Amino acid sequence: MRTFFLGKVILMPNVYPAEVREKAVRLVLEHRGDYASEYEAIRTIAERMSLKTETVRVWVRKAEAAGDGTHAASASEAEIELRALRRKNAELEKTIEILKAATSFFARECDPPRK
Repeated sequence: MRTFFLGKVILMPNVYPAEVREKAVRLVLEHRGDYASEYEAIRTIAERMSLKTETVRVWVRKAEAAGDGTHAASASEAEIELRALRRKNAELEKTIEILKAATSFFARECDPPRK
């Protein structure tokens, strides 16, 4: 293990057991579709496991580069895409409602008053 000296502060890297790393990566890969962003999933899982967010993020990147969890990644990508499409659909529905209201407003304004 290396010790890094930074002024008077000694920084020592944390060494976690392989089981902890594997569990953190597995949880992120399985549940990242449940969060608004992958970073939010990493941050939440890291906090729950009392780990640093950046440490878990690096573990996930290394696992993805090694080809681990590709099935979970593709499933999560589909969930992320589905969530984005649902958000866009909701936004478009709101736009349609606004346009309907504007159309009825301008239609009333263009019609001459009847006696």
